[in-house]
Amino acid sequence: MGEAQQPTKLCSQLASCQSRLAVSLLRQSFSLSAPMAEYHLSAQLHGHEDDVRGICICGDVGVATSSRDKTVRFWMQDPEKKREYVLSKTLVGHSSFVGPMVWAPPSDRFPEGAIVSGGMDTLVLLWNLHTGEVVGTMRGHTSQVTGLAIDDNGDIISSSMDCTLRRWRDGNAVEVWEAHKVAVQTVLKLPSGELFTGSSDSTIKLWKGRTCLHTFSGHADTVRCLAQMPGMGILSASHDGTIKLWALTGQPLLEMIGHTSLVYSVDAHSSGLIASGSEDRSVKIWKDGICVQSIEHPGCIWDAKFLDNGDVVTACSDGVVRIWTTDNNRFCSDEELATYTDIISQYTLSRKTVGGLKLMDLPGVEALQVQGNTDGQTLIVREGDNGVAYSWNSKELKWDKIGEVVDGPGDAAQGQVYDGAHYDFVFNVDIGDGEPIRKLPYNRSDDPYAVADKWLLKENLPLTYRQQVVEFILQNSGQNNFVPDPSFRDPYTGGNAYVPGQPSSSNGSAPKQTFKHIPKNGMLLFETAQFEGILKKITEFSATLASDSEQKHLSLSEADFSRLAAIVKVLKNTSFYHTSKLADADIVLLLKILKSWPSQMMFPVIDFLRMFVLHPDGATLLLKTIESGNDVLRETFRKAVAIPVHSPNVLTILKAVTNLFDNPCLHQWLKTHCAEIIDSFSSCKPSFSKNAHLAYATLLLNYSVLSIESKDEQSQAQILSAALEIAEDDAQDADSKYRALVAIGSLMLNGLVKSIALDLDVKSVASSAKASMDLKIAEVGADIELLTR
Repeated sequence: MGEAQQPTKLCSQLASCQSRLAVSLLRQSFSLSAPMAEYHLSAQLHGHEDDVRGICICGDVGVATSSRDKTVRFWMQDPEKKREYVLSKTLVGHSSFVGPMVWAPPSDRFPEGAIVSGGMDTLVLLWNLHTGEVVGTMRGHTSQVTGLAIDDNGDIISSSMDCTLRRWRDGNAVEVWEAHKVAVQTVLKLPSGELFTGSSDSTIKLWKGRTCLHTFSGHADTVRCLAQMPGMGILSASHDGTIKLWALTGQPLLEMIGHTSLVYSVDAHSSGLIASGSEDRSVKIWKDGICVQSIEHPGCIWDAKFLDNGDVVTACSDGVVRIWTTDNNRFCSDEELATYTDIISQYTLSRKTVGGLKLMDLPGVEALQVQGNTDGQTLIVREGDNGVAYSWNSKELKWDKIGEVVDGPGDAAQGQVYDGAHYDFVFNVDIGDGEPIRKLPYNRSDDPYAVADKWLLKENLPLTYRQQVVEFILQNSGQNNFVPDPSFRDPYTGGNAYVPGQPSSSNGSAPKQTFKHIPKNGMLLFETAQFEGILKKITEFSATLASDSEQKHLSLSEADFSRLAAIVKVLKNTSFYHTSKLADADIVLLLKILKSWPSQMMFPVIDFLRMFVLHPDGATLLLKTIESGNDVLRETFRKAVAIPVHSPNVLTILKAVTNLFDNPCLHQWLKTHCAEIIDSFSSCKPSFSKNAHLAYATLLLNYSVLSIESKDEQSQAQILSAALEIAEDDAQDADSKYRALVAIGSLMLNGLVKSIALDLDVKSVASSAKASMDLKIAEVGADIELLTR
């Protein structure tokens, strides 16, 4: 045993030596022996209408910020009040939330500099700061753009959830390569030339051109952000709650532990200070690897960056940009500080729980004026910042005070992280007999018996402790009224969960989470049509063509109209689809019209095709034509979405493509062209009508079902990204939003993209949905929230 332990001890000693060496180098490099002055609030920049997602320091010109509100805003220092900033420009061009940005210094082309931004809409946009206009749109990514960098030669490098890096030159992609097998979260270009990427696979890669020179491993979860540590190497922030310092050779030098949730950003200053931002609502300032200050915010911190003067700029989910300074000449006024302190207090109070209940949801003391219903009835009321329990005394007709309600060992720390995962509670369990304290993670949605069994096996403890562990969980999670799932089956005895006083059964099945709206099974279709209206419009357009000497040959003959009428008769009799037939000549006529008629006249024929493919023969005839080498379906699709966009064409082709999902024989065609179809429709979204938005959401929902069946992770990621855009758009109607949310939940539950959804902040989407006044949206929001635990 002794020999087996020596390597572990030696590794531990080496790691300790490396950390001490790193701290020593930090101190030598940056001379930080003097006590550090604390950061104080300097300024607050109001203007964004939603979460601020990114910060870009634009030299000494100003600061750019990006937001979930789809804008980039550029702020300049107030010439009169040096500590304050004023909004200079609002850059509008993205169709979804904006994330990464990078600054291009002034040049001949851009005298005031330029900004490059990337968004959920998959676009990379180049902005001229002098005019505030988009001067370059780079299309190619199939999922959210997550990182940006500018090379020495002016090339733009972008990373994306689609697993690729792209190099852009003069607006064109000159290089594209798969950097990781899963989402790329960030890209960093050092002045010395090194290019690094961080990924959801928990690794960092060093690149030379398209060749990976080295892979850095050490994080236990997604690597979200990379930053240069001058003179030392690079810093990484991770969803595992840590920040790491790495040598450029890949050697881990230092680990900084202090955040209690996902770490989204990290940055370093030339002085050697490090700033990190987290889901735990704090920005932490690190010196020599030690956290020397934690700055609380009223929301999660998406980004934190140093200004050259050492001030720190933070991007918060409350929509406010804040600047923090150690220079007392730039401190904000006492009134502004008092207001901010009050906001923090109110926010903390709104999240405070007592006995598992939200303090703000408790009734006030006035509730004690109402008599109780039964003797011993318990009532918890809010008294100041505390919850106090009372018991109804029916003999004396008054409420007797029981005492102050306190949190269980996990209530006060919502969203605790253990082994890189989030839990409602992480209990400290004292087994006794000199045994060390054990950690027991638990979510309210879990079956306590299943959790107890799994934990006892993991900790190598006797299963005889089972009931004690379950009672401990229920008591400390405020679930004393817990009713076991009757379908629960003990994995060891085959019986149901033991409940004192109740007989156990030997039948049942394993417990599992239940959801109201996910996963989606089967396809949604557009099965109704006004055939008379469709034929009337086709007749009208044919007459228009017949009256034009140059287009007369495109008009339909009497025989053509007779054939269309015969097809309609077959399509109307849906109850006879199992016996009725369509002929080769039928599909030939439809495709001839689609191919030859002007694009502005296509929509009634596309609508005809929408119904045609619902007939078994119709789908088979269409596939037969495609397999013969004549993919007129793809040709029709491209013609229908071509610029300039014709709204009726877009709506009808959306519904027609959605109906293709009805017959499995066309599923391969749909899978092959998935990326093109979603990209093309996404580009058309500005022209969408309400009905088109619903059809697009339906298309994505069907694609989610198909991609889950085929286990196509790349398609799932693109579908997820597109569905999140809909779910986050407050202008969407309830039906469209609901279908997008069902697609998201289904992909998370049965697909391969749950981690990507978490990286894309699906928690916020679920939270917003849960607060909806529409019941079905609120319920599917609750379904998705269960999956984030």
